[in-house]
Order: sequence, then structure tokens, then C-alpha cells
Amino acid sequence: MLSTKVSNALNTQIVLEASSSQYYLAMASWAETQGLNGVSSFLYAHADEERMHMLKLIKFVNERGGHGIVPSLKQPPTTFKSVKAVFEEILKHEMKVTSEINNLVDITLKEKDYTTHNFLQWYVSEQIEEEALARQIVDKLKLIGDDKGGLYFFDRDMGALTTAEAKADAGEKKAK
Repeated sequence: MLSTKVSNALNTQIVLEASSSQYYLAMASWAETQGLNGVSSFLYAHADEERMHMLKLIKFVNERGGHGIVPSLKQPPTTFKSVKAVFEEILKHEMKVTSEINNLVDITLKEKDYTTHNFLQWYVSEQIEEEALARQIVDKLKLIGDDKGGLYFFDRDMGALTTAEAKADAGEKKAK
């Protein structure tokens, strides 16, 4: 059974994961209107991934005797300065999510809720990957600078990365 403190903290994280999904969805839509189909595919996929993170939390809370609350969300921005600015925002956002996951882990330790602590280790590992990927992308965009040709190839590579990730995910699901 979840304590009220842990349940409230998990529901706060549900809001953050749902907001992340909406934020990435808004970025994907903007990128698509800019003709950046590879970037938009990557961002649409990551919006779905964040939604799955939210669902995983909701189901966990419910399974542990709590009540996972589906949040209402404020509208994310609809326009962005540039692709580089989008991914800089993503990196900043993922660092915030990491901080919140770490706070949540701390709460579970203080509450001696080792089951939830164990469950959250997946999120801890996921955040390491998310931050590393965002940093790599920002670094690539810094290398490209204002080169339109470089942006073209970057967009193409992002589309290929999304396709490769989807195939890898499909392979993992078959193996299970």
C-alpha cells in the first residue's frame, strides 16, 4: 500500500510525464510545419514514449492501492525559434525530469517504500539515456551551426534514427 506522501509524489510525476508528452508533441507538430519530417518523426515517437512513461506510473499507483490521476494540462508553446532551440529545451527539460525522479526516489527512501524505490530504478536509468541522447543531439546541432545543408542531413539522420529505434523496439516486443 502506498503512503499518501508517495502517492502524491507519484501523481506529481504523472503530471510531469504527461506534460513532457504534450511538449514534445507540440515540438513535433512545429517541426513538421517547417518541413523537418525526420525531426518531427523523432519528436512524435518521443511524445509517445513520454505518454507510455505516464501510463506506467498510473498503472503502478493503481496496482499499489493508490489512485493514478489523469491530469489536465496547460497548452504547450506552438512555435519555436529553431531546431537547435527545440533540442536545447529538450535537454533542459530532461534535466528537470531527472531532478524530479531523483526527488521521488529520495521520498521513497525516507518513507521506506522499497517496492516503489525498486520500480523507480527503471526511470533513473531511462533518464540517463534521455539526457545523453539530448546532449548528443545538441552537440551535433552546434557543429552544424547555420549550415542549411548540414540541417538537411541532420533531419534525414533523425528520421533514420527514429526508424532504427522503432525496429529495435519491435524486435524487443517479439522477443518477449
